[in-house]
Amino acid sequence: MSEIVIRHAEARDAEALQHLYAQVPVYSDTLQLPYPPASLWEDRLANSAPGRFALVACIDDKLVGNLTLMVEQPWRRRHVATFGIGVDTGFQGRGVGSKLLAAALELCDKWLQVKRVELTVYADNDAAIGLYKKYGFSIEGRSPYYALRDGELVDTLHMGRIHGV
Repeated sequence: MSEIVIRHAEARDAEALQHLYAQVPVYSDTLQLPYPPASLWEDRLANSAPGRFALVACIDDKLVGNLTLMVEQPWRRRHVATFGIGVDTGFQGRGVGSKLLAAALELCDKWLQVKRVELTVYADNDAAIGLYKKYGFSIEGRSPYYALRDGELVDTLHMGRIHGV
């Protein structure tokens, strides 16, 4: 397999991001809705909110993954970040998510003064939970019936990682 290259998302990535999050297994494991319009991604890339860092993973110039890191903006929570991640179904299990998460955590740990990274993950998403544990996240709680997925209410786990502790 060719090298996985991580870079910041650019306006030209809107169509590829739309394609990524239109894949059923990708949007089913996130809080994204089906059939995302290209304008959604165009707007997100053109009007990035403060504290938002959109990373993409590319293999041979093909966008195969995305991680958007969001650093909390209220003064008393600026040491905290969360993120959303998606990997193209044809490239899952090949280290794309790992490379994206490593890059995001490096931003947090070395550049953004983020001490705590937190996330929610569907309780039955064993691959994602394994990835997060690999990078030092631990399960902090469970929320029953947290979100609607494919017509069913499903549980999520709350996970967190504190840098330097």
